[in-house]
Amino acid sequence: MSQLAVYLSRDPAPAQWGDSALVSFDAERIFIHLHKDDSLRTIRKAARLLDSVTGRDLLLSGKWQADQQWAFATSFGSVRKPAKIKWCQDEHAAHLQKMYEALVFTRNLINETPQNLSPELLAARVTSWLKELGGDAISATRIVGEDLVKAGWMGIWEVGRGSDRPPVFLEVDYNPSGLSTAPVAAALVGKGITFDSGGYSIKASEGMLTMKCDMGGAATVAGALGLAISQGLNKRVKLFLCCAENLISGHAYKLGDIITYKNGTTVEVVNTDAEGRLVLADGLLAAGETGAHTIIDAATLTGAAMTAVGSDFHALFALDKDYQTHAMAVANEELEPVWPLPLEKWHQEACPSPYADTANSRAVKGGGAGGASNAAGFLSRFVPRDGAGWLHFDLAAAFNNSATNLYPAGATGLGIRTIARLLHEAE
Repeated sequence: MSQLAVYLSRDPAPAQWGDSALVSFDAERIFIHLHKDDSLRTIRKAARLLDSVTGRDLLLSGKWQADQQWAFATSFGSVRKPAKIKWCQDEHAAHLQKMYEALVFTRNLINETPQNLSPELLAARVTSWLKELGGDAISATRIVGEDLVKAGWMGIWEVGRGSDRPPVFLEVDYNPSGLSTAPVAAALVGKGITFDSGGYSIKASEGMLTMKCDMGGAATVAGALGLAISQGLNKRVKLFLCCAENLISGHAYKLGDIITYKNGTTVEVVNTDAEGRLVLADGLLAAGETGAHTIIDAATLTGAAMTAVGSDFHALFALDKDYQTHAMAVANEELEPVWPLPLEKWHQEACPSPYADTANSRAVKGGGAGGASNAAGFLSRFVPRDGAGWLHFDLAAAFNNSATNLYPAGATGLGIRTIARLLHEAE
C-alpha cells in the first residue's frame, strides 16, 4: 500500500472542508491546518482524526520540527492498528526512530493481556530487550518465589504469594565499562504488578478491568533505560523491577499481617490494594544499597494522583526540592509534563499503626485525603540520604482505557524520555 504524504500548513482549509477544518485531503496528500495555532495539541488532535479515517501508511513531508513529528507519531495509530510512519528525511530521523522504538516497546508491554504477562514473563521480556540493546554490558539476576524470603525481600513476596505464578525481583545491571568496581550512577525502580485484583481489599469490576496496566512503572523505567542505552549511555545504571500478581487465594496475604523489611521497618497491612508501595519498598532498599546518588522510581501507584492531576500529567514527588524543580523542567522540554504534589518528611507519619512502625495506608476508602502524598511518604522511609537525589513518579497519565482526542486507547508511554535524559545527567 502506497504512503500518503502529510504536510503542515498555516493556510485555512479549502472552502469545501470548512474554514476551521483541522485536516484536508487531495489524491495523494494530507494537510494539517494549523492556522494561527501551531500548538502540539493541535497536531495530536489531527493525528487522532486521521487515525479514524485512513488506513494508509503515512509519510511526514515538508517542513516539520522534531517535536511536531513526535507529537503526530505518538498520537497516530492504535493497539489494533499499529502506526506505520516514515519520518521526514532530515537530521532528526535517527533520533526520533530510537525514541519511537523504545515507546513502542513500553506501550506493547503495558498493553499486553495479564494472562500473557506473568511476573516471570515480564522479567524475561525486559531482560531480553535490554540485552538486544546493551549486549555484553547487560547482566541480569532474578530472585523468584520463596527465594525472596531467603533474600529478605518480604514486600514482593507477601504481595505475590497469593498467585500460583510466583513473584520475581529482577535486577538488571547496565555496566558499559565492564569494570566490577565501576560506580553506579543511577538506580531505577519500577512497580511490576502484572495484575491487581486488590487482594482481599478487592476492587470492583470496573476498577479491575484496566489493571493489566499496573506494571506500567516497570515498563516505563525499562523503556527509559533502553532508550538511554540506544542513545549511547556511558554510565552504569541498575534497574530493579518488583514483579507480582496481587490475587486472592488461601495463601494470599491478609489485612492485619505485619511485614518486616530489611531495614527493620515494620508495616501493618490495612489495605491489600495498597500493594504497590509494599513491593517498591524492597526495590528502593536495593537501589540504596548500590550507592547511586540518583534514584528514580515509577509506579501506577494511586488513584489519588489521577484525581489530582488528571490524565495529561504524571504526579512528581521529592524531598529534594531542587532536583524536583529540575526534573519538572526536563519533563516539560521532553513533552512529558509532570506536576508536583506535596511531600514532606512528616508524611511518613500519615498512616499510623498501633501494631507496627507504620501502616501501608489508612483504613478508609482510597486511603483518605492526601492519599498520593501519604503513599510517597511511605516510600520515603526506604530511600537513603533523607531523599537527596530521589524522585517518585506516580504515573497518572500512563494509560487510557478508551481513546482520547490526544492519545489512542491503552498505554501512553509518557515518562521514558524524561527518565532517559535524567540518566544521561546522573553522576
